[in-house]
Amino acid sequence: MSKAASTRSSPRPGAALSPAAAERVVDSLAPLLHEWLPRQRWFAGKGRPITGFAAVAATELMPPTASGPGPGLLHLLVRVEQRATPDLDAPPVPVPPTDDCYQLLLGVRPTLPPQLTAARIGIVDTGPLAGRVVYEALHDPRLADLLLEHLRSPGALGPLRFDRAVEIPAGLTPRLLGAEQSNSSVVYGEEYILKILRRVFPGANPDLELPLALAGQGCRRVPSPVAWFEAVGDGAGREPLTLGVLQPYLQDSEDGWQLALRTLADGGAFTDEARALGRATAEVHLALAAALPTVSLGPRQTAQLAEAMSGRLDATAQAVPALLPYVAGLRTAFDALARSGSGGAGSGGGPVGLVTRAQRVHGDLHLGQTLRTPDGEWSLIDFEGEPARPLTERRRPQPAVRDVAGMLRSFDYAARFHEPWSPDWAERCRSAYCDGYAEGTGTDPREDPALLRAYETDKAVYEVLYEARNRPDWLPVPMAAIQRLAGGLP
Repeated sequence: MSKAASTRSSPRPGAALSPAAAERVVDSLAPLLHEWLPRQRWFAGKGRPITGFAAVAATELMPPTASGPGPGLLHLLVRVEQRATPDLDAPPVPVPPTDDCYQLLLGVRPTLPPQLTAARIGIVDTGPLAGRVVYEALHDPRLADLLLEHLRSPGALGPLRFDRAVEIPAGLTPRLLGAEQSNSSVVYGEEYILKILRRVFPGANPDLELPLALAGQGCRRVPSPVAWFEAVGDGAGREPLTLGVLQPYLQDSEDGWQLALRTLADGGAFTDEARALGRATAEVHLALAAALPTVSLGPRQTAQLAEAMSGRLDATAQAVPALLPYVAGLRTAFDALARSGSGGAGSGGGPVGLVTRAQRVHGDLHLGQTLRTPDGEWSLIDFEGEPARPLTERRRPQPAVRDVAGMLRSFDYAARFHEPWSPDWAERCRSAYCDGYAEGTGTDPREDPALLRAYETDKAVYEVLYEARNRPDWLPVPMAAIQRLAGGLP
C-alpha cells in the first residue's frame, strides 16, 4: 500500500538471510514445524499430511546472541506443502493439494525462561540454530515490543517493508490475545491492536485495502489502519504480501456474537441492536461503493453467479453426504437467480435491482466480526473475507446482499447455539436487521427475494462444508437452515 504519511528509512537491527541460508534454517526447523504447525488454531491444513517445507523469505529482526540469555527474533515466510489425501481419522472431505504460505515469528534463546514455557516449540537439533530453543515470539513482551518499534519507524529490512499513517507513541505494553481463529493479535497499551496474518497471499489484502479506503471516505464504522507491514521482493514475489495491520483498539467494546448470546440467555429481544447493526452495515456499503469501483452485472454474469453457486453445492454434497437429500430443493434457489437475471421474476415476484450492481463488500460478515462500543455504536472489523476462498475472489466486486445474507445466517447461528433453540428470536432479528439496512441505503434486500435466498443458501452450503471439516459437532446448525432453505424434509 502507498498511503503512509511517512516512509523515511531508519537504521534497524538485523538482516535478511540469503535464499540458501533461509532454506538451511527452514530445513533445520522442519521436524519441529511438522509437530507444531497442525496444532495451531490458525493452520488451515488440518487433517492433511505435511509433505515438505520451502523457505520463501527469512529475516532476522533481532539476530540471536552468540552467548547470553538475550532473545533473537526470526521472521519467516514458509511454504507448507500438503498432499490431497486426508489422514484416515480426518473428516471424509476431499481437498486439493496445497502449498500455502504462512508467516511465522519465532523467538530464539539458549534457554527458555519459565514464563515462556507455554510458547515453546522445541530445541533445534541441526543447522544454524542447533542447540537453541525456538518459541512463538508473540508471547515474549520484549519481542512483541520490537515488532511495534519497526512499525513506529517506517522503512525496509530485506523483504519486509514497514509503513504508518500517523505517529505511534513508544512504551506501550504488549498483550497477546488468546481467542484467535485464522490469525493472531497483540494489543499494545490498550490503545492499538496488531493483527498478524498467518496464511498470506500475494496481492493487496482486503483487511488493509478496505479499511484504508473507508478511512479516505471518513467512515467511522471501521477502525482506520495506523500502521502495517508487507513483504516485497527478495523471494516474496512481485506482488506484496500483507503481513500485519495495526488499528485502534476499541477498548471495552463487546463482541456482537457474545452480546447476542448474552441477550438470548437473559431473555432479551436484540431487535434494536440488530436494526442499528443493519444501519451500520449500510453506511459501510455506501462508503465502499463511493471509494472503489462498482460494476453492473448483466444476464450473463448473473447466470455465472448462479452456476458457481450450483457447482459449490454439488461439490459440497459429494464431500458431506448428509447434504445429498436436499440438493434438489436447494438448487431451486440458484435456478431462480439465473431466471431473474435473464429477465424473469424473482422467486417471490419482486424486482431484481440489487443484482445489477456489484461492489466491494466485507465478504465474511457475521456477528463475530462486529463490535458494539460502550456508547452503543456498532463497528465492523476483519475485512479479510472468507479465508478458504482465493484472494482474487475475495477482492472481486459482488452484490452487497452477500454481506446481508451472512449476517442473517449469523442470527440463525446464535439462535441455534442457544438452548433451547429460539427460531422466532432469529426471525425477529433478521427482520430488524433488514429494516435498518433499508433505512440506511433506501433499498430493502428483501425486495429481491431470489437474490437474497440464493446468497443465503450459498452461505449455508459453505457453512456445512466448514463445519464438516473443522467442527463436526456444529454441523446440525447449518443443516437446520439447509432443511428450511430446501423447503422442508426431503
